[in-house]
Formats: sequence, C-alpha cells, structure tokens
Amino acid sequence: MDNKTHQILQHFDSLAETRISYRKSKRYYWDSVTRYCNYFMHSSNSVLEIGCGTGELLAEIKGSRKVGIDFSKKMIVNAQVQFPDIEFHTMDACNIRLDGTFDVIILSNLIGWLPDVQACFQEIKKYCHPRTRIIVTYYNFLWEPLIKLGEFLGIKKKTPHQNWLTRGDIINLLKLEDIDVYRHNRNMLIPFNIPIVSYFFNRFLSKIPGFSAFALNQFIFARPDIRIFEQQPIYSTSVIIPARNESGNIENAVIRLPDFGKHVEIIFIEGNSTDDTWEKIQEIKLKYADKRDIKIGKQTGKGKADAVRKGYEMATGDILMILDADLTVPPEDIPKFYTAIASGKGEFINGSRLVYPMDKHAMRFLNILGNRFFSMAFSWVLEQPIKDTLCGTKVLFRDDYIRLKSNREFFGDFDPFGDFDLLFGAYKLNLKIIDLPIRYRERTYGDTNISRFRHGLILLKMWFYAVGKIKFW
Repeated sequence: MDNKTHQILQHFDSLAETRISYRKSKRYYWDSVTRYCNYFMHSSNSVLEIGCGTGELLAEIKGSRKVGIDFSKKMIVNAQVQFPDIEFHTMDACNIRLDGTFDVIILSNLIGWLPDVQACFQEIKKYCHPRTRIIVTYYNFLWEPLIKLGEFLGIKKKTPHQNWLTRGDIINLLKLEDIDVYRHNRNMLIPFNIPIVSYFFNRFLSKIPGFSAFALNQFIFARPDIRIFEQQPIYSTSVIIPARNESGNIENAVIRLPDFGKHVEIIFIEGNSTDDTWEKIQEIKLKYADKRDIKIGKQTGKGKADAVRKGYEMATGDILMILDADLTVPPEDIPKFYTAIASGKGEFINGSRLVYPMDKHAMRFLNILGNRFFSMAFSWVLEQPIKDTLCGTKVLFRDDYIRLKSNREFFGDFDPFGDFDLLFGAYKLNLKIIDLPIRYRERTYGDTNISRFRHGLILLKMWFYAVGKIKFW
C-alpha cells in the first residue's frame, strides 16, 4: 500500500465512528443518490456495491442478493452492525475476491479515491455477465471550489484531494477496459434542503439542458462489451405479426422472412379484421406447416399493443420481435435486428424509418413532421438518441420483457400502440437502446390504421406523462 492509499485509509477509518450520524445529517444529498440508483433497480437483481461505507445505499435499494465491499474494516464493522442481513466484506476495490457474477455493480462516489481507476474497472469485469449494469456516480468537478469552501466553513468535513475526473475521463477509462457507456446525466443544483427552493431547483431546473451542466451529481451507466466473454450465445426468436385487414400480406410475410439464429417462430395475431385475414392466416399456417414454425391467435381486445402482448404471451423464443403485417418494414431486414441484439450492440433495438429516403407514398408529410418532433422530444426524455419512436419494429429479450411487464404499472397502461410502453419500460430497466435504420417501403395492400391527429394527441399526452415519470419524478 503506497503512502497516498494509506493516508486515505486512515482518513476513512477515522471517519468510521461518526460516519453513520454524519451521513444522516447530510441525508438530503445521499438520499437523492440512492433514490436515483433505485429507480433503475429490480427486486430480482443481484447487487454489488464497491466502496459501500456503512451500507446505507445497499440497504435502501431493491435486490435479491446484496453484497458490499470497502477497504476500511472499521466501516465494514459498522455496516454489519447496522444491516446484519446484508453480506459485507473488507476488500480493496482493485483486488476483489468474491464468488459469482452480479446483475448490477455500483461505484458511488468512489473513483475519486482510487489510486488506479482503470485497475478497478478491470477488476470488476470478473464479476460481470453479459447483461450486467455498471452504475458510476461522481461529483461534477465544476463544484470543486464550492466543496472546498464548504470544508473551510465547516459545512462539510475536510477530505484529502480526490482524482480530477471529468465525465470524458470516466468514459474513456471504462472504454479502455471494453466497458460500453450508453447513457449519462447530471442532477442536483442544491445539495441541502431549502424548503420549496431545493425541490424546484433539483427536481425541475437541474434536468433542463443548460442548467444540468452545472448540476453536482453525475451518473454514468455502462455495460461490459460482449466480446470480452469467450462464448457468444445463439438465440431463438419469436416474430410477432399483428394483422388487421392484411389478408394480401400474410403469405409474403412468411415466404420473405429469412431464417436466422437458432430457430425462428412466427406468431400471427389477427385483430378483428373486416376482410378474410383470419381465414388467410389459417390457410398459410397449414400450407407452410412443414417449412415454418407458425402459431396463430385471435385478438380479444383492441389496438396494436393488445395484439403484441397476446403474441408475447404465446412466444417461446429468447428474443421477441415485432413485424408489422403491412410489410412497410421489409421482412428481409429482420435478421439485422437479430444480429444487433445477439452481438450485444444493444438490448433494445428500435427500428428507424427516418434515415434512408422513403418510397414516394410510404409516409405522409404530416406523419414525417410528427415523427421528427417526437424523435427530439423522446431523445431528451430517454437520454439516448431515438430518431423514430413510432417504427413498429422493436426487439428485446424475452426475459427483459417479463421484467418490463412487472414494471408496467409504474408508467400506466394507456398506450394503444405499444411502442412507448416498450420504450419507457426499456428505460426503466436500464437497457441500452439503439436505433437500427431500415428502408421504409410503400404499402402494397390495404390502408393505414393510423389516425394522424387523434393518435398524435395521444402521443403528446404520453410524452408529458413520460416527462413526469422519467425526468421530474
């Protein structure tokens, strides 16, 4: 242990006796960090916190297994006394010795004290599986003068100098260890409670572009690059095809859809058609019974979202895909979505129709304007670039959908399309969302089921609702 590390250890050992009471006195700040991390947690998660101190964050967040490590034995002793049901260990962040992997690894206000941040990031890879989330919190260095002023005035305890790490530095160090940063943000402009004032500044103003650059807390969300794992899995896929008045497209959907991955299961859900779509689906199922795995079902409710959910309930594949029966998204492009999710490029793959030039009548002008507006609006809300929120082709893992479904009541169930139910749910699950550009084709059979103005108002309502549930909760 070098002199600097020994000095920091002595500092935290000396704080151990008063740490619990001191943290309670500053709970407004610490509770904000805990609450934000907890927003993305699920009760099934296994969680490792590195630099857990006296264990308060671990005690508050959701999780099925919780493990905390800290290099200060005195801190760990106090943590064990406070929370005897949680597993704590005295360990160095650069020399971890634990069994198994974790769904979530949290480093909260830790990296400023590490003698070698990259070595710690290298170490935690041993405890990651391909779907592990890594959450790094650290203070915005613009606050350094105010922090030192607070120490001088006795508002904050004095601490040794920490590493000077910008957000770019942290992202670069993670990238050097093949850890992919997919989202980051800042919040909190006032780190103590001034009634009404703190609420307004922290809940609203700190989330607005421009003001957020000066916020104290920064959060970085990352995941290991799948290429660091030796074995690349091969997945089975369920392709859900909601079909209402699409009789002329049913056979083409089957014959044009390529084989890919381990196995492809096609699920048609008929949606109260006024033409012979249901009869055609039954005919095609029999015709291709020896060539394709086809399941069929009739929708009992209304709306595309209801049809998609019925298909999801019937699905057995590892990956769930949606293919609109109008075939404006070519079935030949579907393997691209499989490759994107199977190779770990993302965990929620969102089709984007707004990159390549479209067929002349593929999308009406007002629809294009609406899509562009909602692209900007939802990219801000979801903190990841979303160019086309309304493309019907969306892809995610089935086990993620099961967790998303259990979270559905958080956002409510008022999305007739299903697109935003999935997008918001993916955000809440802390998934990496990526766009996949596709060529959007003109419909060759039937008419669109979308009403521009009525459905546009519904989307606007959902955006305002999402702002409240994601940005200003």
